[in-house]
Amino acid sequence: MQVTETLNEGLKRGYSITVTAAELDATVNTKLVEAQPEVEMKGFRKGKVPMALLKKQFGDRLMGEAMQESIDGAMNKHFEETGDRPAMQPDVKMTNEDWKAGDDVNVDMTYEKLPEIPEVDLSTIALEKLVVKADDAAIEEALGNLAETAQDFKARKAGSKAKDGDQVVMDFVGKVDGEAFEGGSAEDYPLVLGSNSFIPGFEEQLVGVKAGEEKAATVSFPDDYQAEHLAGKEAVFDCSIKEVKEPVAAEINDEMAKKFGAEDLAALKTQIGERLEAEYAGASRAIMKRGLLDAMDDLVSFDLPPSLLDAEAGQIAHQLWHEDNPEVEGHDHPEIETTDEHKELATRRVRLGLLLAELGQKAKVDVTDAEMTQAIMNQARQYPGQERQFFEFVQQNQQMQQQLRAPLFEDKVVDFVFEQAKVSEKEVSKEDLQKAVEALEDE
Repeated sequence: MQVTETLNEGLKRGYSITVTAAELDATVNTKLVEAQPEVEMKGFRKGKVPMALLKKQFGDRLMGEAMQESIDGAMNKHFEETGDRPAMQPDVKMTNEDWKAGDDVNVDMTYEKLPEIPEVDLSTIALEKLVVKADDAAIEEALGNLAETAQDFKARKAGSKAKDGDQVVMDFVGKVDGEAFEGGSAEDYPLVLGSNSFIPGFEEQLVGVKAGEEKAATVSFPDDYQAEHLAGKEAVFDCSIKEVKEPVAAEINDEMAKKFGAEDLAALKTQIGERLEAEYAGASRAIMKRGLLDAMDDLVSFDLPPSLLDAEAGQIAHQLWHEDNPEVEGHDHPEIETTDEHKELATRRVRLGLLLAELGQKAKVDVTDAEMTQAIMNQARQYPGQERQFFEFVQQNQQMQQQLRAPLFEDKVVDFVFEQAKVSEKEVSKEDLQKAVEALEDE
C-alpha cells in the first residue's frame, strides 16, 4: 500500500492511496480461509469446499469488502501516524473507475485538518460574578404574584353586570333542534368568562349578564368537534344565572402557602427566596459566561477550517431567517445567502468551539450517562404522552445524542475554566442584574 501527499495548503490536505492487486487478493484469501470451516455446499461436506470454488462463488463480494477495509485501514493508519484530525468527513474518491480484477485500486482522499490549538493561561482571565440576594421586597412581590395565580372569586354587588374575567355561576341546558342532548346540561357550573373553556362564541354572549337573569346563548359546534353527532350543528344553551363573582387575589397566609405545597407561610417564603436566588445565579452565570467567551476570543488566534466556517455561517443564516419568517415552518423556501455578519459570527463560534473542545479534552471533561439520561428526560417532557417514544428515538439516533451532549459538555468545560480564572464577586441589585441581562440579549 502506498500513500502519497498531493496537497498541503494551510489546513487542506490531499493524499493519493494505492492498494495493490496483490494486497487485495491476499485479503480476500484470508477472508475465505476464515470462512471455509463453516461453509456448506451441495456435494461437499461442511468445511471441505475447495478454495478455488469458494473464490469463484464468493470472491467478487469479498473483493468489495477487501477494498473498503483496505482503504479504511490506510486512512486510519494515516491519521494515527500524522496526528491529523479531520474537521469534517474526508472526501474519498476512487480514481480508476474502470477498475477490473487484477488491477490496483487508486483512491484520492482530501480533507481539512483541525488546527493546532495554542496553550492558554486561564489564570490570566479576570471575571466578575454578579451576586443578588433575595431581599424581603422581592419575596413579597413574588408572594403577591402567587396570590394572583391562586385567585378566589367573591360575589359582586347585586345588579352588577358580568365582565370578562368574572366567574358566572349558572345552570344551563343545551338543545339541538329543540331537543336536549347528552352532556349538554349542568347545575351550579362556575365559568370564568374569557377562559375559552366552552364552545367558541359562548362566553362572549354571557358578558353583561346579571345574577337572576335568564340568557339563551346560540352557538355552532366546530366541524371537527369530537362528538360526531354534534359536529357542525347549531345549539341553544338556556342559562339561568345564579351568581356573578369578581376575581380577587388569594389572601397571603398559611392556607395559601399550603396550596403551593409548603407547610406554612414562613416555609413558602423560604422556598421563594431559594428559587429567586437560583434564578439570579442562573442569570449571573450567563453574564459571566459571555464575559469568559469574550476574554477567550481575545486571547487566542489560529487558522480555522473553511468547511466548518461555511457550515456554521449557513446554519446561522438559516436560523436567523426562520426567526424573521416564523410563518415558514418547513424548509421549502428560497436559498438563504450568508452575509459578512453571519461569517463574522461563525468565525467566533468555530474558534471558541474548537478551543473549548481542546480544553475539555485536555482536562478530561466528560458527560456521564446519568447526565445524558437527565437531559433526554428533560427534553422528553416537551412531548407529553410520548416521552417513551422520544427516549427510544434519541437512544437510536447518534446525531440527536450529539445535539444534547454538546451543550452539556460546553457547560462543564466553562465551569472548569471558571475554576481556573480569577473571579471576583460584586453584589448588585435585582434591577442592575436585569439591565445586564437585557444588555446581553441586545448584543
